[in-house]
Amino acid sequence: MSRLYPDEVGYRNLDEGTSLTFAAWETESNRLARGLIGSDVAPGDRVSIYLPGEEVLAWVVAYAAVHKAGAIAVPTNTRMSVGELASILDHAGATVVITSPDLLATLAAARPDVPSIRLAVVTGDTQTDLGHTEVTAWDQMLDQDDAEVQVPISDDAVADIMYTSGTTGSPKAVVVRHANASVLPNNEPAWSHSGWLHASPLFSFAGIAFVYTPMKLGLCGLFLPRFDAGRWLEVIAAERPWAAFIVPAMAQLIIAHPAFETADLSSLALCSLGSAPVAAATLRRLQEKMPEATVSNGYGMTEAGSAYCTMPKEESARRIGSVGQPMAPMEVRIVDAGGSEAAVGEVGEVTIHLPGRQREYYRDDAATARTWVDGWLHSGDLGRLDEDGYLYIVGRMKDVIIRGGNNIYATEVEAALLSHPAVLEAAVIGVPHPVLGEDVAAFVVARDSSTPPLPDELEKHCAERLADYKVPRHITLIDELPHNATGKVLKHQLTAE
Repeated sequence: MSRLYPDEVGYRNLDEGTSLTFAAWETESNRLARGLIGSDVAPGDRVSIYLPGEEVLAWVVAYAAVHKAGAIAVPTNTRMSVGELASILDHAGATVVITSPDLLATLAAARPDVPSIRLAVVTGDTQTDLGHTEVTAWDQMLDQDDAEVQVPISDDAVADIMYTSGTTGSPKAVVVRHANASVLPNNEPAWSHSGWLHASPLFSFAGIAFVYTPMKLGLCGLFLPRFDAGRWLEVIAAERPWAAFIVPAMAQLIIAHPAFETADLSSLALCSLGSAPVAAATLRRLQEKMPEATVSNGYGMTEAGSAYCTMPKEESARRIGSVGQPMAPMEVRIVDAGGSEAAVGEVGEVTIHLPGRQREYYRDDAATARTWVDGWLHSGDLGRLDEDGYLYIVGRMKDVIIRGGNNIYATEVEAALLSHPAVLEAAVIGVPHPVLGEDVAAFVVARDSSTPPLPDELEKHCAERLADYKVPRHITLIDELPHNATGKVLKHQLTAE
């Protein structure tokens, strides 16, 4: 892209008003790669990219540079505690950390528990003591030679170690190899003069796919470091991007915003949702607002890599709730508790098969063996396939509530709650019951905190839409749900409460 369109902007930080042309992206990543190589970063070394979203331009330069140096990128969550950070960096065996001044204090506190770290590259002030770790400024790490560089690596070499979002416990480290890093092949696309807007953290699976995806489609990456529904609507109207990616939590806030009804979203040809199940009413409302766009809730996971489902535009309104058809060469099979293939329409675990080498968990052979069985990835997601092969995600296996012998899917109850006009967000969990085993509990965030819905009102609303055994018996109004950095609800924290 730097050869074809050197002066076109490949990435923009919309909050800071800064940008990166393809020529600058190429030359600066070459200089950083050469600097890393000159600092004895060897092929296979793990390099943590521990940068906030506000430094997105440094992030994408660092990501390219690490790969050019033949090293392995470890995208690192910037919201972790000291203990969590130390645990992940030590597990990865990170030797280098690329970070910002704002995160140096956390890194310094974690450093004693991560003996492998020998170098920290900082994008600003470097006056923090990291013990035996060398600290240098980004500008000092940049080599004077900006010519193209690529340490020889094979397709089977590890590109990234991605730590999953860990909504139910400790995150797992997924090995991503260059051969299965992306569903989109490298190519020379025509420049579109348009963009793809996203706001997911780049250290997440949802975010990192958008470092290179817009470029491969001839689009500029438009990045919002801090998501705000009103700001998102303003950006769509002003920038007129061709595509946007949001997570369901963002979608709920967007359609609840006062400006949504009058917002101009006509430029969008694609509004893609992902990272979690989305309520059918939310998807339908977005599609009504963007009748000419493809609005669909995609399905993918870090462990599956370049495995996605696609929803034809003409089917999106007719198959509300589906994430689409598996995209070849991905195969999906629904299996029951005994491992046998489920009948059409039956709910079971979603298993995924892809040709070639499967992904695996880093330094965890036992978890790898449990998750990938006979070439099939056991996702832990519950779903069903219709007669035309469209996939519907019902929820997580751990989100099934068994009340008096009846299986209840939390997402179904959440969808009923979200259809109430006074509800902004909802999360449903199972709680212990002395007779029934489990009961249904709901946590609800009101759209307007000054006039919240009464629990009795919500219970009646659900009773009109659900079988009696699915209606939540415990409804708690709270100010906000606990979310991780990618917008997923941390239900284990609700369980603890």
